[in-house]
Amino acid sequence: MAEPAAVPVAPAARPLYVLVLTILMPFGVGYYMSYLFRTVNAIISPQIVLDVGLSPSALGFMTAAYFITFAAVQLPLGIVLDKYGPRKVQTALLMVAAAGAATFAVGTDALTLIIGRGLIGLGVSACLMAALKTNVLWFPKKKIPLVNGVIFAFGTIGALSTTVPMELLIQTVDWRTVFWWLAGLSIISGLLILFVVPERPPATEMNLSQPVFKAQLSDLKIVYGSAYFWRLSVMVFLHNGVFLSYQALWAAPWLRDVAELDRSGVADAMFMFNIGMFVGVLSIGLIAERAQNLGVPTVVPAVAGIAMSLIVQVLFAAAWTDYPAILCLLFGYFGSSSTLAYAVLNQKFPHRLTGRVNTAQNMLTFIAAFATQWLVGVTIGLYPAPGEGLYSADGHQVALAILIAVEVAGFIYFLWPRNTPDPPL
Repeated sequence: MAEPAAVPVAPAARPLYVLVLTILMPFGVGYYMSYLFRTVNAIISPQIVLDVGLSPSALGFMTAAYFITFAAVQLPLGIVLDKYGPRKVQTALLMVAAAGAATFAVGTDALTLIIGRGLIGLGVSACLMAALKTNVLWFPKKKIPLVNGVIFAFGTIGALSTTVPMELLIQTVDWRTVFWWLAGLSIISGLLILFVVPERPPATEMNLSQPVFKAQLSDLKIVYGSAYFWRLSVMVFLHNGVFLSYQALWAAPWLRDVAELDRSGVADAMFMFNIGMFVGVLSIGLIAERAQNLGVPTVVPAVAGIAMSLIVQVLFAAAWTDYPAILCLLFGYFGSSSTLAYAVLNQKFPHRLTGRVNTAQNMLTFIAAFATQWLVGVTIGLYPAPGEGLYSADGHQVALAILIAVEVAGFIYFLWPRNTPDPPL
């Protein structure tokens, strides 16, 4: 079941620029689309609410539909990625994302928007996992934190595209036109992967022993049976659930309702949020690689970053609104440190399990993001709105306080001293 140690096209046989052009770039563009879809509602949600008519809970559930379909396919996705390869899976699913964007573009009620958003989530569900799987196949183990950081940077550029650029765009076109364009970009991204990314050569396929379905399910039992997996993952998915739900939706209404920024100010602050994440995924990956060379485990900068992220969230919950753009910058930077969890797990588990390990972690993260995004909307909806198109500041702060308490519990669960054996090799 183990992957071969050497194949005719081993990573060392290809120049770095070739790997960048044929591996990192195509899959990076795919993850760009994934994050663009994930965060676009943060800026365009006021137009959708006015056009279709959505309550806070309906807005939260509709936007979160992306996360629940994304999470639902993570376990079978890991098996499919390992069996058929990232190239084929990614190409096919991006066509589903295009169909979802088209459905969303024609939606005139909450149900149609939910269906479209759900199809989008399904369609981009492999964008990150396919990229991480490909990195493991082509790059040396010690480079995994750095090249994973490059992929995450592409996603952050996608998130940046939905801040000030999106605010400027929707002043000239409506949100439905935006989604028609996104449908076309999804098709182009899928075709780029299909025609640029190399297939694994026949020799590689012959050397790989493809496990039967039952054997792959047994591998999942190894992942979910690992005490180390749960010790790390509980902390990570609770934090990521909050981070993703605020980046994708609720940070923008908080900036409007609590910090009292206008639309331009909200877009600028969200731009800083994603600039922070962009710098974070690049620099934190590099810091982790350098620290690893000095004998410091990758998990150390990951835990330190999550701790700093919690401190920043406390400032949000305390309604420290003197410098909201700085708060967003810090949240984006330190919140991105939890992406190192994928590198930690990839280094702990054998290569044959990388697809299952990554998707197991991803499934938990997106279930948490779905629950968080929806329940924040429910909580805010319990408080009377101060005006049309606005939400209660008290509702925002209560929701944040609850989420921080849950995250702190997960953080303590990880730090609590106990013997946790490494996964079996």
